[in-house]
Amino acid sequence: MKLTYKFLLVAALMTGGLSSCDTDFLDVTPPTEIAGDAVWGDGALSESFVTGIYAGLQQGGFSEQMLASLTDEAVFTHTGRNINTVNEGSLSPSNLGWVDATYGWSQMYQYIRASNLAISKLATATFTDETLKARLRGEAYFMRAYYYQQLVRYYGSVPIIKKVYALNEDYSVARGTFDECVKQIVSDADSAALLLDGKNPAKGRATKTAALALKARVLLYAASDLHDIPTAKANSPVIAAFPNPEFLGYTSGDRKARWVAAQAAAKAALDASGNGYKLNLTAPVTAEQGRLNYISLAMAGASADKTLDASANDIIFGRYFTPSQNEGARQTGLNNGPNGYHNWAGNTPIGTLVDDYEMMDGTSFSWTNPTHKANPYVNRDPRFYATIMYDGANWKPRPSDAKDPANQIQTGAYDLLDDKGALINRKGLDTRSSSIEDWNGSRTGYYMRKFIDPNPSLYDNTDRQNIPWPFFRVTENVFNYIEASIELGEDAVALEWLNKIRFRAGMPALKVSGAALKEAFRHEKRIEMAYEEQRYHDARRWMVAPTTLGRSLQYINVIGKFKPGKSMKEPYHYDPTVYDYTYTPVEEKSHENRTWVDKMYFRPFSRDEINRNAKLVQNPGYDK
Repeated sequence: MKLTYKFLLVAALMTGGLSSCDTDFLDVTPPTEIAGDAVWGDGALSESFVTGIYAGLQQGGFSEQMLASLTDEAVFTHTGRNINTVNEGSLSPSNLGWVDATYGWSQMYQYIRASNLAISKLATATFTDETLKARLRGEAYFMRAYYYQQLVRYYGSVPIIKKVYALNEDYSVARGTFDECVKQIVSDADSAALLLDGKNPAKGRATKTAALALKARVLLYAASDLHDIPTAKANSPVIAAFPNPEFLGYTSGDRKARWVAAQAAAKAALDASGNGYKLNLTAPVTAEQGRLNYISLAMAGASADKTLDASANDIIFGRYFTPSQNEGARQTGLNNGPNGYHNWAGNTPIGTLVDDYEMMDGTSFSWTNPTHKANPYVNRDPRFYATIMYDGANWKPRPSDAKDPANQIQTGAYDLLDDKGALINRKGLDTRSSSIEDWNGSRTGYYMRKFIDPNPSLYDNTDRQNIPWPFFRVTENVFNYIEASIELGEDAVALEWLNKIRFRAGMPALKVSGAALKEAFRHEKRIEMAYEEQRYHDARRWMVAPTTLGRSLQYINVIGKFKPGKSMKEPYHYDPTVYDYTYTPVEEKSHENRTWVDKMYFRPFSRDEINRNAKLVQNPGYDK
């Protein structure tokens, strides 16, 4: 086997924030190619190889097209990206629609192969630093577990491959059972945790706590409705008709034992990670502090905005970005911000997410409530203001070609007087009728606020931000522990932790139990973890996708009419003393006619992959 030095260098640099601590080997003067055995005889080169395995993480969840747009969180504004194929239920083995590289079949197996190679070779590596050797093996075990986890949660069970294939071998491998896949991932996570115990790798590399968090997630998913086959069959005719349910979940066994295992794993991960940022509160913070807490957590201490808490970081394992790397994830603000700032409005929130944010007193928002309908963006959950940009919301200074001294989001149509005093009606700067890049305007009337650096110096987001992507964070561990506790009937424990999350956000305590607690938990996780790639999987594993992901898109239509005797000249600014504003939710099907089909619980294997591997059994609903 030959490994080019160039490949090792590129692999290390692809991991962005990791590279700064992994560059000692660059001082070696290499030949054009380095034989594979030589790599495992040199600690720096071995570390470079393992660093390259992290490249499968890509940009984390900060692709231009985010997973949120395959859920009831967001819609992708632009056309021709194959997202409709997924959301309208027309995906098939010959038409997979949009597939991100962070869970693509071939990409995941490429990095699983690299992990297998590292695990095998490091066991007999000849360099003498045993601590480094153990750490690198632990990282390779973690990465293999992570990539298998990605495959299993999108595709169900997959072929388990732990060897490194040579040329001209038979590559046909049958799917393992779901149980076998879960056990393999858990085994790898356990190995990683053992080998990484006491190690202190560079930021962005695997740790013992990350391995425990991965194990907790996998066991929680495994205990869920979608993977309990009797439950899944009762909820889905497509799954009920599938002749190989062992590929999708557990056909028998003690489900309570699975929840017990999930709870124990979540508690172990939580104990290892600590209690998290401001999760020791016994009462709600103020609404303003709750908003700042939530923004600070999203920024993870990486913003230069002095109003935020630089210590607010509960990331356990993240993808970090630095100015030295010109990576696409660093333009998340450009990808998603308002067109009136020369941004691209990529993954815009839809009304069903916006409507799910509670009022400050903990009651539900409702369009049938006259007070709510008249002022829908007043007195809401503080996380709303940290996640959503809405009509009239304050934002950064506008670029010089936008006349908006108030620096407020404009997604409506407003009465104005022109320079001659004539009445006109003008569409806002952040609409699809704007004078600034109208093709980049939001379709929904909202914009994503979360994960966009509020630093005013980044006014048009062309200066790239360095906000990390959270693969695992303490808050997810808390939710995992809460969910398992609810399923085991331990309501008091679950409620205590759930209220800790609400107190940090400035929301009042919940006082519910039983089915109401379960529903409140699911609502709370939807709000707290918005845009963090949780909703896609939660809606499926809870089997609530037909009534959530399958809903039509909801937009908002905002109109500003002068009050009697009032007027305003250009430039426009939001002013409820001058305007009567009306807000009308609108269902829209022309951009995406969303529907739910039960085959969408799992992604299909491509036609090419089925043709290459005769032992690979297709997922349910994709055999036509």
